[in-house]
This record gives sequence, structure tokens and C-alpha cells, in this order.
Amino acid sequence: MALKVELKPGEKLLVGNCIITNSDQRTRLFIDGRAPILREKDILTAETADTPAKRIYLAVQLMYIDDDISSTQEQYFALVNEFLSAVPSAGEIVNQINNEILTGQLYKALKASQRLIEYEQDLISNASARR
Repeated sequence: MALKVELKPGEKLLVGNCIITNSDQRTRLFIDGRAPILREKDILTAETADTPAKRIYLAVQLMYIDDDISSTQEQYFALVNEFLSAVPSAGEIVNQINNEILTGQLYKALKASQRLIEYEQDLISNASARR
């Protein structure tokens, strides 16, 4: 079954190592096959990965795009260990990310990494509200 992706005017989509930019009209694409696919809103860069959880997401994103965990694995585990030292309560989410990576489910690991970013934002918001 093909993946259906609807793009807004001007929206970008990563398919494999290619960036597809939509024209000025809404477009619907049907994609068959196996390739990493990310919408523009789900892509982080080194510049936008400005928190520890976002840096973890970026490492998982690189694994997903390359379909290779070995290239980023060492960096990923260093980031995770540092994050868990500061935020041990995130252990359940990190364990889910690790399990998805170890079973080769890199897209699911990426989605779990998004939950880690949300968790981090909640902690930051709660800390700011207490001041």
C-alpha cells in the first residue's frame, strides 16, 4: 500500500537523500517503496537542535535518513547518557527510543524522540512557571 502525502504550497519533503519542494498548489503524492521520508516540519538541523532532547532527535534522524545506526550510535548514546543524568524521569521514553532503534524501527524511534522533546519542553515550562 502506498504512502499518501499531501503537501501545502511551498512545503518541502525529504525522500531518501532528495528534497522535494512543492509548487504553489496543494499536491497529493503516493509513494511506493522503502525510503526514509520526512516532512519539512519534522526535520531538525544542527542549528535548530538547540536543546539536549533535540540533539538526541537529530542523532536518531541521521540514523533514520542513512538507515544506518552505526554512523551515529556512539554520539547518540553519549547524548542519552548525559540527558538521563540530568533528567532520570525520562528513562521510560529513552528506553522506548532505544528499543525501537535496536529492533530497526527507526521511524518509530524518531516519533518517540519527538515525545522526548515534548517532555523536555514540559519540564522547562514547569520550571519557568515556578520562578
